[in-house]
Amino acid sequence: MPRLLLAIEQQTYRNLEVIVADAKSTDGTRELAQSMGARVVDGGMPGPGRNRGAEHATGDLLFFMDADALPPNEHFLSNVVMLFAQLHVQVATCPLKPMSDKVGDRLGHDVYNHYVRLTENILPHAPGSCIIALKSVHQAIGGFDESVVFAEDMEYVQRAHKHGFRFKVLPTDPVLVSVRRLDKDGRLTIAAKYIYGELYMLARGPFRSMPYEYVMGGDETKK
Repeated sequence: MPRLLLAIEQQTYRNLEVIVADAKSTDGTRELAQSMGARVVDGGMPGPGRNRGAEHATGDLLFFMDADALPPNEHFLSNVVMLFAQLHVQVATCPLKPMSDKVGDRLGHDVYNHYVRLTENILPHAPGSCIIALKSVHQAIGGFDESVVFAEDMEYVQRAHKHGFRFKVLPTDPVLVSVRRLDKDGRLTIAAKYIYGELYMLARGPFRSMPYEYVMGGDETKK
C-alpha cells in the first residue's frame, strides 16, 4: 500500500481525495495511510469495504483499486478522467499488466485483456484492482452487493450493465498488478478457480457462499 499511496501522490491529476477502507488491521496500516495523507475509514471484506469508502467520497467519479496494484505512470489518472468524458462511459476498467518478468504471467494477462475487451458489450468484467464508476451510477445500483462473497467486482459491473449503464475497457496503459496470489497458490490452481467462477456465474449467478478456500489479501484470514 505505501507504494500505491506514493504513486497516487505523484499523479499529475490533483483534483482527488484518497480514501483507504481498512478492515480492522493491526499492522499499522491505518497510521501509515493517515501519515501519507489518506483518509481512513472502517472497511471489511472487498464489497463492504468499497461501499464504506464510496460513502465517504465527495467526488463525482469513484476509482476503486486494490492496495497491491499500481498506476503505470504519473499521467494515468489524468488519462482516465479524460477518456471517461471523451468516450461517454459510466462504468469502466483498465487493462492489466503483471509485476512479473515471467513470460507465462505476461501471456496470461494478455489473454485476460483480450477476453475482457471482446466481452465488454455483452458480459463486462472488471478486477478489484481497477474499477471506475460515476458515483451516481454506484448509488443507482446500490453499490457492491455485500451478500456476494467472491467475484463481487465482476457482479458489480455486470449489474451496472444490466441497468443500462455504458461500460468500457479504457484504452489506457495497463494497471500494474501483483502476482503474490499466483506465487502462493500456483498458476494452474488460480486459473482453474477463475474459470470455474466464470462458468458458475454464467449458470447460477453470483456467489453467495464460497465453494472453495480463498485467502484474502496479504494475511491468512480465510473467506
